[in-house]
Amino acid sequence: MIAGVSLARPQVMGILNVTPDSFSDGGDHVAVEVAVKSALRMQVEGAAFIDIGGESTRPGAAEVPIEAEIARVVPVIEALREVSDVAISIDTRKAAVAEAAIKAGANFVNDVSAFRFDPDLAEVVARTDVPVCLMHSVGTPETMQDQAQYRDVVQEVFDHLAERIAFAEAAGIAHTQIVVDPGIGFGKTLEHNLELLAGLDRFHALGCPVLLGASRKRFIGTIGGAENPKDRLGGSVAVALEGVRQGVQILRVHDTLATKQAIDLQLAMQGRGRDGQNSIRD
Repeated sequence: MIAGVSLARPQVMGILNVTPDSFSDGGDHVAVEVAVKSALRMQVEGAAFIDIGGESTRPGAAEVPIEAEIARVVPVIEALREVSDVAISIDTRKAAVAEAAIKAGANFVNDVSAFRFDPDLAEVVARTDVPVCLMHSVGTPETMQDQAQYRDVVQEVFDHLAERIAFAEAAGIAHTQIVVDPGIGFGKTLEHNLELLAGLDRFHALGCPVLLGASRKRFIGTIGGAENPKDRLGGSVAVALEGVRQGVQILRVHDTLATKQAIDLQLAMQGRGRDGQNSIRD
């Protein structure tokens, strides 16, 4: 269980960026009412988590001041929590933002820096006893694509996440409260992304649930011939299903309905029920 959600079957995490400049949905949810309506729609479509972010981490994005980030996310979290018990993830690198978001009703922290940007965030997670997703990245969003150099990307990402798990546990975070994310697109080339996707099952050896966040990313558009991120549904679903095949427990996506439907069909064809358990005799 993570934030009250069973991971016996792959679960969908809906992306809700309340930013003006995110690469795919920037500006779509800046009004609180619109953001909450979108979150409720994603929940109805099958999302078990809603991931709310107030700072774009796309390549080249500039840092957002703490006060501005809090002002973007807290009203949405408060309004959503009033009408829904869905698991709410706060997508932030900053301790102060996470603290405010958890007070407002968030019950999961998603840190793309894995506590490298703000080590104090580990103390907030430990003290509030919420789960956390530790993602692999290099540098900052402004510089990460200039640092995309690896000898063995799968092994180096694995080792980095193992070190970050150790850091989190030393800060008092239980191993059972940690999720890992290999960080598709964060300081990786197209070739690096493909190598990571081919080796997703290796990350289960870390002993934590694995989250895959590849929805609408640039490499999907490059391979699939879709310049506009919103035209990358087919490629995004294909990548999500490969994640399911390799045992990924959480799929972080923009297109919740299509992804949930694809997962349900994948599980049915594998003889697994909606709860992820075997339901059809071999």
